[in-house]
Amino acid sequence: MTTGSVSLGKAMWRGFRGKCPNCGEGHMFGRFLKVADACDHCGEELFHQRADDFPAYLVMVVVGHIVVPAILAIETAYAPPVWLQLAVWLPVTLFASLALLQPTKGAIVGLQWQLGMHGFEASKLRREAGALVLAKANTRTA
Repeated sequence: MTTGSVSLGKAMWRGFRGKCPNCGEGHMFGRFLKVADACDHCGEELFHQRADDFPAYLVMVVVGHIVVPAILAIETAYAPPVWLQLAVWLPVTLFASLALLQPTKGAIVGLQWQLGMHGFEASKLRREAGALVLAKANTRTA
């Protein structure tokens, strides 16, 4: 288990990379979108997460805000046939969505873990108590 606290940004970045938000070493996912019950490195429980549909909504917003303006720009500049637009943009949309879905879910789980949301409250209290003990020990030695 790590000592000290993990910042919100660091927890979300670790989750985005598919790593445990606590240690940054273990794997968060057992399968593509199935969060592991616990970290295989530090044992941190991850089954409390409730990301639900939020990562999918975020991915739709991001991909939509990239793809739709690109489609409109290409249509305005070149006016390609509809079949060509579909042949290009449907796979781009599909692959971009699939590529962002797992990292986005990992970042949301990292956010929930760091903020102590849902079942992560006990873990947050343990981290804060450990950080307090560590801070007291450091002040005694200084």
